Amino acid sequence: MAQILIVDNDVDILVILAKIITENTNYNVTTTNNPLEVPKLIKEGAYDLLIVALEMPGMDDTELIAEVKKKDKYMPIIINPPHDSIYNTEHNILNTITKPLRKEQILVSINRALEEKKMIDMLFDRQREL
Repeated sequence: MAQILIVDNDVDILVILAKIITENTNYNVTTTNNPLEVPKLIKEGAYDLLIVALEMPGMDDTELIAEVKKKDKYMPIIINPPHDSIYNTEHNILNTITKPLRKEQILVSINRALEEKKMIDMLFDRQREL
């Protein structure tokens, strides 16, 4: 069962995303509205996916992503920009959830990211066997 961490300073968005995910999948969801908690949460837990808002107070999104990538450089990340925009980053983040939030888009983005993670994990397991 996948473990998903959602970080957004907007508590309403956290509630909506958590509800959509838990009502439509069997994934476990952890939420926080404090980006400064993320390094500790990542260190303590084994997350398969991070959903993160941009432009949060307390920690720049680039810093947050860098912290996550220190623990797991292949962890898929879905960004949730504050408005409908295209976000380019050095961290190769291709998945976004745009506003207004749509259940189908959220679930497709999550499933696609988790499938990518599964393929990467399988690739590295196979390389270790060789």
